Amino acid sequence: MSETTTSTSTTDNNNVNNNNNNSNKNNNNNDDNNENKEEKKPINIIVLGMAGSGKTTLLQRIRAHLYENKIPGYIINLDPAVSKLPYTPNIDIRDTVNYKEVMKQFNLGPNGGIVTSLNLFSTKFDKVLEIVEKRSSSLDYIILDTPGQIEVFTWSASGAIITELMASSFPTVLVYVVDTPRTVDPTTFMSNMLYACSIMYKSKLPMVVAFNKIDITNHRFAEEWMSDFDSFQDALTNDPTYMGNLTRSLSLVLEEFYSTLQSVGVSAVDGSGIDEFFEKIGLAAQDYHKYYKADLEKIKKQKSDKEQAEANKNWEKLKRDLEESKGAKVEYDFKKEKKREKQEKTKNIYDDEEDDYRENYDDRDMEDSGEYESYEDEQEDGGYANEEERLEDQRAYESLMSSIKKI
Repeated sequence: MSETTTSTSTTDNNNVNNNNNNSNKNNNNNDDNNENKEEKKPINIIVLGMAGSGKTTLLQRIRAHLYENKIPGYIINLDPAVSKLPYTPNIDIRDTVNYKEVMKQFNLGPNGGIVTSLNLFSTKFDKVLEIVEKRSSSLDYIILDTPGQIEVFTWSASGAIITELMASSFPTVLVYVVDTPRTVDPTTFMSNMLYACSIMYKSKLPMVVAFNKIDITNHRFAEEWMSDFDSFQDALTNDPTYMGNLTRSLSLVLEEFYSTLQSVGVSAVDGSGIDEFFEKIGLAAQDYHKYYKADLEKIKKQKSDKEQAEANKNWEKLKRDLEESKGAKVEYDFKKEKKREKQEKTKNIYDDEEDDYRENYDDRDMEDSGEYESYEDEQEDGGYANEEERLEDQRAYESLMSSIKKI
């Protein structure tokens, strides 16, 4: 009977343990799933390009690709001056800011109107970010279409604000669209690469160079120039001008830039290279997590430590004021506080100088004491070199004394 009871209890314990293990596994799986859900964020693509490079048309092709493959995407138009778009954006700056009215009210030209419109829009971009973050769990890509005047976005305060806000919330990749037929000339190619290099190092974000219009001109020559220095030098052999020599020199400088750059050939007309384009976007997003995010976390930590130090300093001031006031009403005197800080700094300086002085004084005192001891030793001997000098001096002294008595 006891054996039956023991076996039954053992079986029950095993069942309980199995149930606990299963529940722990389920909990771990749920935690992993929750972590994956939290980690899943859409890739933010900021599309940049010179006027006429086919940037907006390429964006239409990207939008069609996402729709055909049922990939959830979200498009934001940041060009206030465009009259018509070949696609329907989810958020459009033109719904918020009237570009022509801005030009009229502020008496601005075309570029000034675009900059001012972007500035006005960026003041409320936190609201845009809230809308996007609410949808982010169901999205794979967020795409920003920028103005055709590339410098208006890349070198303006509003462009930097929008870029940094998006990059701090989502893995962000810059796409620089190049007009391939126009880059056949080595000098024009170098101009495009220099501009791409300046944007990349200014934003510190990973970049994909998209050579557009490959249905007209194949982009293989550009990729060869980027990977093979000699082939680019050969293309410049017929250009003995100053510009050609400068381009040769710059090609050496940009070798490091090319090694960290993703490039792809695409066609906005027939859709060639779009699949490879998204593969390159994925590789660039990995670079974001590897480099940019690590730097961002470091900056955030430094800022947090600085704010904590400032808070501790203010708390110490408050405690000191309360102790001095002894329960009375405390009024903050800015001038008095500045004077106190100045006195503390001066006191610290004097304390440091006093410590240095004491160290030097102690050293000097030790040297003087050594000299004084040697002087005492000399005085004990009378200061004479030998006994004869002492006796001679004594006789002279006695003679002097006797002469004084006679007087």
